[in-house]
Amino acid sequence: MLDLSNHHQSIQVVIDKHSQKVKNEYRMRLEASIDVSRLLLQYGLPFQDIANACAKETLKAIIGDLNGDYFGILVDESKDISHKEQMALVLRFVNKNGEVVERFIGLVHVSDTSACSLKKAIYSLLSVHSLSPSKIRGQGYDGASNMKGEINGLKTLIMKDSPSAYYIHCFAHQLQLTLVAIAKKHLDVEDFFDHVSNVLNVVGGSFKRRDLLRDHQAKKLEQLFESGEVQKAKDYIKNVGFKTSDTRWGSHFKTLDSFIVIFSSIVHVLEMIELEGSTSSDRNQAEYLLTKIKTFKFIFVLHLMLKVLAMSNELSMILQKNDQDIVNAL
Repeated sequence: MLDLSNHHQSIQVVIDKHSQKVKNEYRMRLEASIDVSRLLLQYGLPFQDIANACAKETLKAIIGDLNGDYFGILVDESKDISHKEQMALVLRFVNKNGEVVERFIGLVHVSDTSACSLKKAIYSLLSVHSLSPSKIRGQGYDGASNMKGEINGLKTLIMKDSPSAYYIHCFAHQLQLTLVAIAKKHLDVEDFFDHVSNVLNVVGGSFKRRDLLRDHQAKKLEQLFESGEVQKAKDYIKNVGFKTSDTRWGSHFKTLDSFIVIFSSIVHVLEMIELEGSTSSDRNQAEYLLTKIKTFKFIFVLHLMLKVLAMSNELSMILQKNDQDIVNAL
């Protein structure tokens, strides 16, 4: 609901940001998709068949735009909701208009994430679209050993077949790993993130606790609107999600921002668990976390790390821009 109500994310705003030429291309694709869907619906085909047909036409257009030329591959691993390992493949190439574009090709289930399995899956997907591995001129992955390893990593295996397929470790990913490594050398900071992680696990540990958190947030929001503190209320709506990952410290920035905004709701849920927890272990854990997050040290590091991550987050966003200006980023 919050995503849908965000005017800045609307399709119209996104289209308005682009040139007239790009707008026309978007409209052509959209109209073509609608026409295809209408035609297929007339024949009584189920939605899944329509989606598959649209996907095939889209991929055919992407391969046609590539026109048998050289390309780079961007690969990442991802689990689906049932925890099955998947590999996502994106092609990066110069299209017929001389523009550098990135196009998502597909998700492939892999039995494991070893370099050999990933290479086999990549070659298989390229083969389906009649693309030759000899045309690969670049590889972009994260820094995991199975991806960039010098002996048996995916990078090395592909370079044996295509020596010009140079590997580049994502700049933004390197920045995140550097932040993690440096921060964890400071014991107070490492302890702080451990406490934050434990609090999030406890507070979001069940539907009942998440409902408690939401109810308290709703009451707080109502109070802010009644008192006329509109901007704080907007911040409160915006900062309600928690997600952390060592390789995406932008998520840490958003989490700490949320943590500050709904701190009172977090404390409320922990106090409820301390009093009414189903086991003594739950009650003791809630009591321990309450004593930790109410200390001066925790609050100080919370605000300190939010400021540090706000600065690094800005650099991270610049490093991930498609029209990246290296001089400006430096």
